[in-house]
Amino acid sequence: MANVLIIDDDEIISEMLSDMVSIWGHHPETAATLQDGVDKARGDSFDVVFLDIRLPDGSGLDVLPVLREVPSSPEIIIITGYGDPDGAELAIKNGAWDYIEKSSSIKEMELPFVRAIQYRQEKRSKMPPVSLKREGIIGSSPQMQACLDFLAQTANSDANAFIFGETGTGKELFARAIHDNSMRAHRNFVVVDCASFPETLVESILFGHERGAFTGADKAQDGLIKQAHGGTLFLDEIGELPASIQKTFLRVLQEHRFRTVGGKQEIESQFRLISATNKDLVDLASRGIFREDLLFRLRTLGVELPPLRTHKEDIKELAIHFVTKICERYGTGIKGFSADFLEALMTYDWPGNVRELINALERAISASYHEPTLFPKHLPTEIRVSLARASVFKESPQEYDTKPASSRLPLQPLKEFRDAAVARAEKGYLEDLIRLSAGNIKEACRISGLSRPRLYALLKQYNLKNLKRESEE
Repeated sequence: MANVLIIDDDEIISEMLSDMVSIWGHHPETAATLQDGVDKARGDSFDVVFLDIRLPDGSGLDVLPVLREVPSSPEIIIITGYGDPDGAELAIKNGAWDYIEKSSSIKEMELPFVRAIQYRQEKRSKMPPVSLKREGIIGSSPQMQACLDFLAQTANSDANAFIFGETGTGKELFARAIHDNSMRAHRNFVVVDCASFPETLVESILFGHERGAFTGADKAQDGLIKQAHGGTLFLDEIGELPASIQKTFLRVLQEHRFRTVGGKQEIESQFRLISATNKDLVDLASRGIFREDLLFRLRTLGVELPPLRTHKEDIKELAIHFVTKICERYGTGIKGFSADFLEALMTYDWPGNVRELINALERAISASYHEPTLFPKHLPTEIRVSLARASVFKESPQEYDTKPASSRLPLQPLKEFRDAAVARAEKGYLEDLIRLSAGNIKEACRISGLSRPRLYALLKQYNLKNLKRESEE
C-alpha cells in the first residue's frame, strides 16, 4: 500500500482524489495549504503527491523542488484549474511526474497516478545501484542529484545522450563520467570539438582520408569516428557542426558505417554518441541552421546541467574540493578560508559557472602566496568590483513608507529626502569598499575610481575615521 498526499484547497477535488486513491488500495492524506503540505511531506513518507498550483499561501510550483528534496522523494503530479504551457514546462523541468488540468476526467487523472505507483514499486525492486565514478563532479544539491540520476540511467544504456548547459557547467566532465561508468569504459573516449573545425577539413577529421585524396594528403589517416569504434564519441558544441556535414553524419549515426575521403569501401564503427551544446538547437532547427531529423536522433536521453547560480549550496563543497586539489598541485599547505571569503563566493553570480569558480580559486591561491588563509582580498579584482557594485544596490536606502499620506504628514522637502537617501547609499558603499579592499587605500581608489583626496574627504564626511586610519597603515 502506498501513501499519497493531496495538497489542494478545493474540498471537492481533494475528496474525489482521496476516493480514487482509496479505491486502488492506497492511503490518502490531505492538506489545504502549502505549509501544511510541506510539513506533512517532511514528517511522513509519501510515494505520490498531488499538488495544486494556486493555493492560499502561494504557488505549488514554488515548493515543487522542496517536495522533491524530502527523504521519500515522492513522485509529484501537478493538478491545476488554470492550464498554462509555461507552467507545464516549468513543472516537468523541476521533476514533476505529470501536469494535469482539473477539467480532465477522473480516468485521465487516474492513469498517471497508477503509472507513478508502478514506477515506484519497480524502482524499489531494483538492485542497489553501484557507486558511480564521478571524478570532479562535486555537489549534493537537488539539482546535482537529478544530474547524477541521469548519469546513472545513461551509463546503464547505450542510447545517444545529449547534454545541454551554459559554458563552464561541466558538460565534458559529465560525458566522460557516462563513458567511465558504462560497459564501454575500457575503450576509447574520443572528444571532438565541433567549434574548432576548419570547415574544409571537417570530413577528413571525422571520417579520415586516403593517401592522395586531396593536396597534402601524403598518407592515409584514420578519422575520429573510426578511433571511437567500440567506445564513445563525444561531440562537444555540436551546434557548431557545419550544415554541409550534418546530413552525412546523420547517416553515420543511423548506419554506423561511413567512407573515408577518397575511399571506396565502407568502414564500420560501433560507437556510442554523446553530444553537448550551450546553444538552443530547437531554435536553430526552426531557423533551418540545424537539421531537425539529426536533432531528434541526438536527444534520445537528455539532461540540462544547472548553472552554478541556481545551486549555490554546492559552492562550499566545490571550494573545499578544488582548493585542496590546487594546493596539492602547487605543493603548498592546504589553505583555509575566512567566513567572508566564503560569503563572497556565495554572493557572486558566477556567469562562467564552475569553470570560473575554479579559475578564481586558483588565482586566489596564487595571490595569497604562503599565507594560510584566503580572504576576499585574494579574489580576482573583477569579482571584487562586481561584489562592491552589487552591494550598493543590496544596501540601498530604506524603502519609502507606503502608508497613507495622511498618517505621515508633514512630508520633508524632496531635496532633503533625496540627499538623505544618497547619503545612506554612499556610506554603505564606502564601508563595503574599504572591507573589500582590505584597508588598502590604493586599491580602494582603483576600484571606486575616486582620487585619494576625494576618498579621504568622504571618509571624514561619514565619520569613518577608524577605517581611514586602517587604510593608511
